[in-house]
Amino acid sequence: MASSHSSSPVPQSKSSDAFFKKEADATKRFRPVQSLPDVCPKEPTGNPNSLHESPSLVVDQQRWTIYHSKVNLPAALNDPRLAKRESDFFTKTWGVDFVDTEVTPSFYLPQITKEHFASYQQEITPREKVHERCKNICTPKDTFDRTLLHTHDKSRTDLEQVPKIFMKPDFALEDSLTFNAVLPWSHFSTAGGKGNRDAASSKLLQEKLSHYLDIVEVNIAHQISLRSEAFFHAMTSQHELQDYLRKTSQAVKLLREKISKIDKVMCEGSLRVLRLSLTRNNCIKAYNKLKLMATVHQTQPTVQLLLSTSEYVGALDLIATTQEVLQQELQGIHSFRHLGSQLCELEKLIDKMMIAEFSTYARNDLNRPLEDDCQILEEERLVSLVFGLLKQRKLNFYEIYGDEMINTAKNIIKQCVVNTVSQIEEIDTEVVVKLADQMRMMNFPQWFDLLKNIFSKFTIFLKRVKATLNTIRSVVFLVLDKNQKTRDLEDTLQKDSAKESLVDSEVAYLTHEGMFISDAFGDGELAAGAADSASQRNTSPNSEPCSSDSVSEPECATDSSSSKEHTSSSVTPGGVDMMIGEDMKLTDLELGRLANNIQELLYNASDICHDRSVKFLMARAKDGFLEKLNSNEFVTLSRLMEGFILDTEQICGRKSMSLRGALQSQANRFVNRFHEERKTKLSLLLDNERWKQAEVPAEFQDLVDSVSDGRISLPEKKPTATEERKPAEFLIVEGQKYATVGTVLLLIRIILEYCQCVDNIPSITTDMLTRLSDLLKYFNSRSCQLVLGAGALQVVGLKTITTKNLALSSRCLQLIVHYIPIIRAHFEARLQPKQFSMLRHFDHITKDYHDHIAEISAKLVAIMDSLFDKLLSKYEVKAPVPSACFRNICKQMAKMHEAIYDLLPEEQTQMLFLRINASYKLHLKRQLAHLNVVNDGGPLNGLVTSDVAFYTGNLQALKGLNNLDLNMAEIWEQKR
Repeated sequence: MASSHSSSPVPQSKSSDAFFKKEADATKRFRPVQSLPDVCPKEPTGNPNSLHESPSLVVDQQRWTIYHSKVNLPAALNDPRLAKRESDFFTKTWGVDFVDTEVTPSFYLPQITKEHFASYQQEITPREKVHERCKNICTPKDTFDRTLLHTHDKSRTDLEQVPKIFMKPDFALEDSLTFNAVLPWSHFSTAGGKGNRDAASSKLLQEKLSHYLDIVEVNIAHQISLRSEAFFHAMTSQHELQDYLRKTSQAVKLLREKISKIDKVMCEGSLRVLRLSLTRNNCIKAYNKLKLMATVHQTQPTVQLLLSTSEYVGALDLIATTQEVLQQELQGIHSFRHLGSQLCELEKLIDKMMIAEFSTYARNDLNRPLEDDCQILEEERLVSLVFGLLKQRKLNFYEIYGDEMINTAKNIIKQCVVNTVSQIEEIDTEVVVKLADQMRMMNFPQWFDLLKNIFSKFTIFLKRVKATLNTIRSVVFLVLDKNQKTRDLEDTLQKDSAKESLVDSEVAYLTHEGMFISDAFGDGELAAGAADSASQRNTSPNSEPCSSDSVSEPECATDSSSSKEHTSSSVTPGGVDMMIGEDMKLTDLELGRLANNIQELLYNASDICHDRSVKFLMARAKDGFLEKLNSNEFVTLSRLMEGFILDTEQICGRKSMSLRGALQSQANRFVNRFHEERKTKLSLLLDNERWKQAEVPAEFQDLVDSVSDGRISLPEKKPTATEERKPAEFLIVEGQKYATVGTVLLLIRIILEYCQCVDNIPSITTDMLTRLSDLLKYFNSRSCQLVLGAGALQVVGLKTITTKNLALSSRCLQLIVHYIPIIRAHFEARLQPKQFSMLRHFDHITKDYHDHIAEISAKLVAIMDSLFDKLLSKYEVKAPVPSACFRNICKQMAKMHEAIYDLLPEEQTQMLFLRINASYKLHLKRQLAHLNVVNDGGPLNGLVTSDVAFYTGNLQALKGLNNLDLNMAEIWEQKR
């Protein structure tokens, strides 16, 4: 049924194909591809349009849509449980067995009849008639399109007949290949008999080309006819455009007339003023340029004048400034074409002059008389030289000073030796030619004075070197500080220029004769300042010919190095005002490295002095001179060397190990010799010791008293008094009496000598501790061999080792044990914490000494034990009372007491006799048991009791034993 466009529910297309495409598109729009859900047993409800809606959580969840279906259609149609395909599938009720049932009419769908379309037909019939009439009158557009398409295809077919070579964009008959392709001359020949054929060929070619031309013209005409409407529209627009241009031309002409009037009235005078200002500025620039040339012309005479007064920095600054001016402001001037190379040669000459001058200065500074005056020689000259060398980047100039230091140190020692030898009459310089041999002929006082003089000269030498190097380092730090300030200033200027650029970008300027008005104003403002700056530069002390701070070319006004000539005057350590220009381009790293090298040079000076001193010592020690020194001489020498080492450390700030190592080496040799001498001496004393109590001289008592006061040192020898003090029988130590032998008295003095040596030479503390430990161990072992081991019988010739010898030996050991803690504390105060482990030697020695003392006590008890065993084995209980055995025992006990009482303290005597009494009771008990004598009150018991009472009375009658608890009841067997 035909329908109009307004009544059709679906938009109509121009063809049936388009209609179906539209329907397909609609289906794609309203029915997106989705997976089907499970089947729902409910019937579809709701609005039918809901089938075209996507599922939504907002809509009622109970409404059924096609998206609730859970089985796809192919699966339903291919059910394998069915025997055959059912043609009325869609009339079946959905179920498992597909049972045929009648479809119940849906009460949601009304019954549609033709009456329902009656109103629609009445409305659409008139429109259909009108539409048919219009279609007959107007050719359908699709027909026109088909005709146009057919025409287009025909034209394309015609154009395809034209060869492709005519369609190329680079088609040109001038090309021989193209010409031969268009006109194939091979078809033409001048041979006889072929003229007619050639004529026919040329005619055919002409017709073919004409045909091609006609095809092209027809297509061109066709294209023009198709675009005729656009062509006529363009022609119409051309007329309108010409009208607009005519009006615009008239407006421009009127505007120009107005501008010309404004230019004459308002701008011509102002521009004339500006032009005159620019002319004036150019004249000033020319004048300043001529004046700058005159100044540059005087550069060489000025440099020579500065060099004559050793003003190297000023000369170099002048040369650098002149070079800069020649390269920037006077570039291309013919009269100055050779001046640049001449200044370069002059600069190289100044470099050589400065190095030679610095070498001369170092030689004069270090070789001047070594007086007690450390003032710097010509400080202003030194500062000027250092600034010049830094400016020329001669950063290794300090090596010249270092080489001169080595030579000066050698000369100092040589000159001191020569002066000392010349004052000693015993040395004949004509016989002994070599200086080292002359030095070896000196005795210790003479050589010591020479060494002391050398050390004093070296101290002054180091102070002088330190003062000079500190001045040089101050100059380096001054330049370093200036670099830092310059960087800070540049950062500040950069920030300011960034701010100004924001303002300048908003300033509008006009152009006139190739110059900016802003430049003209700027040059005009700078003109007055330019003349002043140029005059100041020409009258400067260094005569620096830089006038670029005056009015410069506009294009050169940015960051000219001559206009950046900012100088900073600061007072150097010498009190000289130096100008540090920005052209001293040294980095902070280079300046820091140079300062460190200069400080290292001071350390090298200390090492040089120490090395030369070591060589001087080794030259004197070749014949064993230093090893033959006594303790006092070596201590004096050691103190002198330690003092010099400390002085150099204080001056230079760093320890030099060469001299300290030489001192340590000599100290080790001294310690070995010192120890061997005293050990040998102790060995001789022990070998000659008869182990009898010796008298104690007063000086030894004074020595012990000084130790008791807390000072371990050898007392100074007092002048002999009119009445000499008599020797004492005992040595009094902290209120206790010590009976000693002469060897122990000398041993105490030797021990104090070890301690005194440690105080005088701290570097040998550990060696001395080891040697002293060895000495104490040797005394302990040797005394044990001589007394307990009875070695003195053969060595000295003693008849026997008595109890008195044993007691005296024990008391001597106790005296040494008393001093061991004091010696330990003395060494502990002088050791480093990491060396405290060495103090364990004293603990071992103390244990060994206590063991030795205990062995002596056991030996005394053993002597009496053997006596008791011998006497009591013959004891018989019979009259008379007391028996001879007990009389003999009491006699031996009295002798023992007499031998040891004066040697040992009372407490030790009591303890010893208690042990002896215990041995006596043991032997007596054993003998009574052997004799079957029991404590029964019988006659035998009475006799034994009387003998024991006699023994007890005699023993308690001895001095110091009256309160001794003997407990004699232990001699009887206890009753069971």
